[in-house]
Amino acid sequence: MQYEYKTSGTCAGKIVIELDGDIVKNVRFIGGCHGNTQGISKLVEGMKVDDVITRLQGISCGMKATSCPDQLAKALISAKSN
Repeated sequence: MQYEYKTSGTCAGKIVIELDGDIVKNVRFIGGCHGNTQGISKLVEGMKVDDVITRLQGISCGMKATSCPDQLAKALISAKSN
């Protein structure tokens, strides 16, 4: 299943996620800090969705209330509910 999520409050504008059941197969951030978002994407590949959410939810970026990792957690929560 492929899912697209429009982010809020980050430099990345969108996250494209490919899931295989409850496993993250692929994550691609559109925009944002390429090195960081590419690193996050590689780190979560093969992980269970719930484990990614637990690890990334609530991470902030500087003075922002959210971050690209936090937005990925929100995207996965949204994908689970669909």
